Amino acid sequence: MAERLTARPGEAPAPGTALMVVLLLTMGVGPLLNYGLSSTSALLIDDLRITPSSFGLLITVLFLSAAAASMVLGRLADVLSIRAQLVFNFGGTALALLVSAIGPQYWILMVAMVLVGPAQVIANPTTNRVIYQAVPAAKRPGWIGIKQSGVQVSQLAAGVLFPPAVLLVGWSGAAVGAAVAVLLLLWWSLGHVPPEPPTDWGRLRTAARSALRRRRPAASVPLPLTVWLFTAVAFVSGAGTQATNVYLPLFAVREMQYSLVVGGFAAGLSGVIGVASRVGWGRLLGRGRAPGAILVLIASGALLGMASMVGAALTGWVPLFWAGVALHGITVLGTNVVVNAGTMQAVGRGQIGAASGATTMGMYAGFAVGPFGMGLVVEFSGGFALGWILVGVAYLLLLVLALLTLRAGRRA
Repeated sequence: MAERLTARPGEAPAPGTALMVVLLLTMGVGPLLNYGLSSTSALLIDDLRITPSSFGLLITVLFLSAAAASMVLGRLADVLSIRAQLVFNFGGTALALLVSAIGPQYWILMVAMVLVGPAQVIANPTTNRVIYQAVPAAKRPGWIGIKQSGVQVSQLAAGVLFPPAVLLVGWSGAAVGAAVAVLLLLWWSLGHVPPEPPTDWGRLRTAARSALRRRRPAASVPLPLTVWLFTAVAFVSGAGTQATNVYLPLFAVREMQYSLVVGGFAAGLSGVIGVASRVGWGRLLGRGRAPGAILVLIASGALLGMASMVGAALTGWVPLFWAGVALHGITVLGTNVVVNAGTMQAVGRGQIGAASGATTMGMYAGFAVGPFGMGLVVEFSGGFALGWILVGVAYLLLLVLALLTLRAGRRA
């Protein structure tokens, strides 16, 4: 029997494995471009003759584009059909990859970054809406953990595949291959989305007008304080996460003296660990652990991870580097699972898209700040130690926000 987005009265939804894979792919295809660029950054920086901060600016432009689109697309995700959202996500990613293949020239890559931002940002509201409608409440945290791990699957795939592909066929060949793969995944995913009512175009126009005017529809309710706390958590953790994700391969090559392939492998390894950590944090949420309490654990572990990276930068001791890679995957890469699950608990069905849009905006704003800031620090300090220290300061702030979130949750 076909899966449905909504159950009949008295009938529990029965989402299957195919739907779970669609959600995982939806989260994973969007970051392929930026993870591909990051995993080959040591080569691209030399080929394009740009500075580390100029490379970071590419990623910043991507996430600024995503942040600007997030609130509008979050509201549209409440009314636009799931299939249409998949086409927007997968199709936009494939288009950006193909544009990047024209060069690679710096300005062409910049255009690709602008294009992929909106395509990437719609994934979170889309998948949250599907989970809210199709998955029983008790199982939602586990599903969120699995679907969010799609981002780390993307990091793994890009870290392992892009460096050897670029060395063999150049950036253009690797990007075209990735675009073809994304389109094939879109074709498969469209065949495994549950039946749903068609898009209500009247509601879509109303939602679009209100979102573009930065105004809530008359019947909407303001988002609760907890959502804005989660938005702040998403911003701070996002800044540290992307500063690390983007510059980890470059750090491995320039300061740890590894090859381009091993640098990509380090990023992929943190992605593999991140997949497991997101599933694990999701299971803890499913067992009733408070989101704020889990965020305290994540922030504490992330601080330890940055201490390891600082130590590796100052001493060159290899075990500290790999410990930092592992702790990055175990801790902060799982933050978004907690944010999504906590947000879903804090609002009703009619606000899922808007609330997800708010937290996603915070996350992508952090994503935008982190890489460019890290690039500037690396460029002007001549090394990575100060950059890792500043990421550690961000994680200290994350710990404070986690404690505030825990307190707010207990009061609620």
